[in-house]
Amino acid sequence: MVNLPNSLTLLRIFMVPILVVILLTKFEGKELWGVAVFLVAAFTDFLDGYLARKRGEVTNLGKLLDPIADKLLVSAAFISLVEEGLAPAWMVVIIIGREFAVMGLRSVAATQRITIPASVWGKYKMGSQVVAITLMIFGDHPWGPAAAIGTKVRTLGWWALWVVVVLAVLSAADYFLKFSRVFRTREEI
Repeated sequence: MVNLPNSLTLLRIFMVPILVVILLTKFEGKELWGVAVFLVAAFTDFLDGYLARKRGEVTNLGKLLDPIADKLLVSAAFISLVEEGLAPAWMVVIIIGREFAVMGLRSVAATQRITIPASVWGKYKMGSQVVAITLMIFGDHPWGPAAAIGTKVRTLGWWALWVVVVLAVLSAADYFLKFSRVFRTREEI
C-alpha cells in the first residue's frame, strides 16, 4: 500500500543517488547542496514515521522499507565521505557493519516470530549520524577567508563521528542482549 508515509520513505530512497552524485562531484557550493539534500532526506525519516502513526497508516511495506531507506541514506553518505577523504574507513566499517549485523539479527528474529523493538540507543545513534554527517560535509567547505571555521567544523565532525561509533557499538550490544533474552526465554518454554 503506497500512502503518504510510504511515499516519503520512497522519496528518501530516491534521494540517495542524488546525494552521492552531489558529494562526489566537484562544483561550487556542493557542500551546501549536499547538506540540504541530506537533511531533507533525514527529515523524511522523522516525518514518515510520525505521519504513519498519527494517520493510522502504519503498513508492512513501511515497516520493511523504512529501515532499508535509513541504512541506504546513512551508508551512502558515509561511504561518500570516505571516498572524499573526510571520514576514516575503519570507523565507517564499524558503523555500517553494525547496521548489517542488527538487520541480520532482526531477520533471524522475524523468522522465529520475534519482534525486537527499536532501541533508544538506536535512535540516539541515528540522531548522532545526522549530526556527524552534516558536520563532516560542511567541514569540507572552503569557507573562503574564514578557513579556520571550516577546520573547527571538521574537528566537530570528527568528534561527532566518534560519538556515532560508540553509540553504534552500544546499540548493537543492546539489540543482541534483547534478542538473546527473548530467544532464551522462548527456548525454555
